Amino acid sequence: MPQAPQKRVTQMTMVEQSRAVAEVQAAVTVALQFPRDMQRAWAEMRSACGRLRLAERAFYAVPNRGNGPSVHLARELARIWGNIDYGVRELSRDDDAGMSEVQAYAWDQQTNVRSSRTFQVPHARMKNKNRELLTDLGDIYLNNQNIGARAVREAIFTVLPSDFVEEAQNLCHETLRNGDGVPTEKRITDALAAFKGIGVSVERLESKIGKPRGQWGPQQVADMGVWFTSISRDGVDASALLPEIVISASDFDEPLIPAATAPGGAE
Repeated sequence: MPQAPQKRVTQMTMVEQSRAVAEVQAAVTVALQFPRDMQRAWAEMRSACGRLRLAERAFYAVPNRGNGPSVHLARELARIWGNIDYGVRELSRDDDAGMSEVQAYAWDQQTNVRSSRTFQVPHARMKNKNRELLTDLGDIYLNNQNIGARAVREAIFTVLPSDFVEEAQNLCHETLRNGDGVPTEKRITDALAAFKGIGVSVERLESKIGKPRGQWGPQQVADMGVWFTSISRDGVDASALLPEIVISASDFDEPLIPAATAPGGAE
């Protein structure tokens, strides 16, 4: 039986492998020489999460995928914690099959704790509830990076201490509710004006929240901030996140057109 051909390792491949090993060793050495300052990291996290600019981008809300802490918050916490490397690698691409193999990872260089996930990404995206195939190289790259970013978020949160992440989320929620000391009524008015600019009415927001405008408070303002960020920055479809209100004839208590009076009937 003929033997399967062996994979040829070129000189360039060997050089790249040696370089990768050297980079890993150097990163670990530097991390051990300059360990993170735990007190500084916690203090900086509390300061950062107390700023509205970060809090407004700290969470996401996506139809069919729920809500939670965003990749933006994950990256900011990784920067603050220090000595963490993370990213997305495209391991292979098969244009004929319309599929890429992608790896997302996060690595604490100081403790050598690593989390990674390898998965297949189809060269397609959903648009108007339909599957759209991608052929442009730039579109394929961006699609791989966008999907990989979600996996990077989970990888980062895996290597970060859970209490560090939990306190950061709680502080961001509190910052969203407080709104830098701006009165709640003004924040509601500003939020309604912002949603009006993207074609979302008060009625749609009332339907989503489950309360009339007069009963809204700081928590509802915080929720609206997450929705607006998801729509305006993350590209979430507004009609999917905040569905249109459909009115049917049964919603009316009385007929739209009065019944005609029969001839000779009582006046």
